[in-house]
Amino acid sequence: MDQQDKLRQLKPEKELFIGIDSDGCVFDTMEIKQKECFCPNFIKFYELQKVSKFARQTWEFVNLYSKTRGLNRFLALIEAVKLLGERKEVQLRNAIMPDLMPLKEWTAKENKLGNPALEKYLEKVSEPMLDLTLKWSKKVNEDIADMVRGVPPFSFVRESLEKIKLKADSIVVSQTPVEALIREWEENDIDRYVRSIAGQEYGTKAEHIALAAIGKYPPQKILMVGDAPGDLRAAKKNGVLFFPVNPGHEEDSWERLFKEGLDRFFNGTFEGDYEKTLIREFDSYLPETPPWY
Repeated sequence: MDQQDKLRQLKPEKELFIGIDSDGCVFDTMEIKQKECFCPNFIKFYELQKVSKFARQTWEFVNLYSKTRGLNRFLALIEAVKLLGERKEVQLRNAIMPDLMPLKEWTAKENKLGNPALEKYLEKVSEPMLDLTLKWSKKVNEDIADMVRGVPPFSFVRESLEKIKLKADSIVVSQTPVEALIREWEENDIDRYVRSIAGQEYGTKAEHIALAAIGKYPPQKILMVGDAPGDLRAAKKNGVLFFPVNPGHEEDSWERLFKEGLDRFFNGTFEGDYEKTLIREFDSYLPETPPWY
């Protein structure tokens, strides 16, 4: 059984369904992963040492402080290189940007954007840039496994998960590798609250929701909880509801979900003005344009 079949075969046990993102949403792990694991390897593997300051600013903007927050790592790599290459300071230093065209071509035709799919692809083609990118991605995973531990869920996450389990089926919907997700959820003994843990190997977040919930529950009884615009897009692509965990205000968001949002979802008063107000507030937190433009 492949990973997506596991989601297809989930059968409703409750009347409601909730998909929950993990990094930056349940756990305060995005900063340490992006700043200490992803970015240093981005600079090292793609030889960006001469523009390291700008590379770091650009990487953090793409992955933490903009509307592309939470983007799949390979798509984020493409976006970061594009934005970095456009910077005047980088051009003045004659920095050479990596040619990621092979990666762009692969991501355009592959929906399970993870290391296993890239490894499988490289069994059929010979492409040095993709070999390098796979090595980068694997080293990032090694560094995360070595460094990121002992990070508890945000306040009100555990209480919310307990409340959710009483009334709704739930799964993890993430673009983090499954191995890391399982480790983090098990370490904190919260894996028992969800029926499945779906990572990047299971496809996109929109696919996770579609496979696990669409056609099994009415749209107004499906909710996505996430901290990134990609989570909102995944929800709206499937025509379901969205509750935002606002970047920088995660504890407040989870308290609001626990004390107010879940009750509204359970009793059918979430959709409409309440959800629209939440999304307007969420949209105000992350810019689209880099500050150096």
